[in-house]
Amino acid sequence: MNLINIINDYLKLYPHEEERLQPLITFINNHNEKDYTDWNNFDGHVVASGFIYAKEDNKFLVLYHNDLKMYLYPGGHIDQEDKSILDAAKREVAEETGLSNFKLLNVTDNINMPIDIDIHQIGFNERLNIPAHQHFDFRYLFVIDKITNIIPDQKEMNDYKWVSIDELNSSLNCKEAIEKIKKILII
Repeated sequence: MNLINIINDYLKLYPHEEERLQPLITFINNHNEKDYTDWNNFDGHVVASGFIYAKEDNKFLVLYHNDLKMYLYPGGHIDQEDKSILDAAKREVAEETGLSNFKLLNVTDNINMPIDIDIHQIGFNERLNIPAHQHFDFRYLFVIDKITNIIPDQKEMNDYKWVSIDELNSSLNCKEAIEKIKKILII
């Protein structure tokens, strides 16, 4: 997965985030590569996600996550067959939304570098009996032409909506990502 190279490229573009990413760097230094994405590693694990932007409508897709009981951008765990974190993000977006016509909006020549890397705590999951743990979330930005109906993965999601960037900012803890998205999309 070459996480070190992605993080190094990311920190060249966003050097002010080094302190914020220190828990991820420590995690990588203290685990082997197999453990980075192991769902059963409750020190934490790397996950992949994607903001979906409908450019004609200037809206973002959020899905209601049944276990977390909140609206989120699509994303999830990395599977063994995923060749990269970006491939995992694409797969998760397709699985959770039914979309297939989205395109990556990359920020550098390194297409595997996400628009944002976030660290957040996931609470105890009652349904799956999974203890609280950290997610090291590599977040990408995907674009579609216009709003379309989607087919949410009913196992995890039961609703969706399209929201403005201000609504996205107020409902999720993703201020760093929103600021980057605004600059990239010139919103």
